[in-house]
Amino acid sequence: MAKMVLLAAFVSLNGTDLSEYARKIELSTEVEDKDVTTYASLGWKEVRGGLKSGELGLEFLQDVAATEIDSIMWPLLGTVVPFVARLDSAAVGTSNPQYSGSVLINGWNPLEGSVGDEASVSVSYPTSGAITRATS
Repeated sequence: MAKMVLLAAFVSLNGTDLSEYARKIELSTEVEDKDVTTYASLGWKEVRGGLKSGELGLEFLQDVAATEIDSIMWPLLGTVVPFVARLDSAAVGTSNPQYSGSVLINGWNPLEGSVGDEASVSVSYPTSGAITRATS
């Protein structure tokens, strides 16, 4: 079984590579389960897949200087933008699939932390539409 250590993951939002600010990435997907049980199910619950959804979770090291992460993210608030994510910044391939789609930038926390903490921002954005997985 292959093992992997994340050393150079890639993430971009709205066409901007944000990997230099990111230190955590999580892309999760799920499918609603819909109960289609009938009397013919003989007492067993039957389910089918319904709507699919996803979420892109990121943690950034904050930088409020001009042209840095805060000035990149603030104007995106309330918009749906494309995202691209992969486990390694190397070329897309069968050993390094790329996941892409769109997310709603529904929040930004420019101020977060306690005394002595590094300035970081944790966000989680819902996907909008399909997520694709590419290997070429």
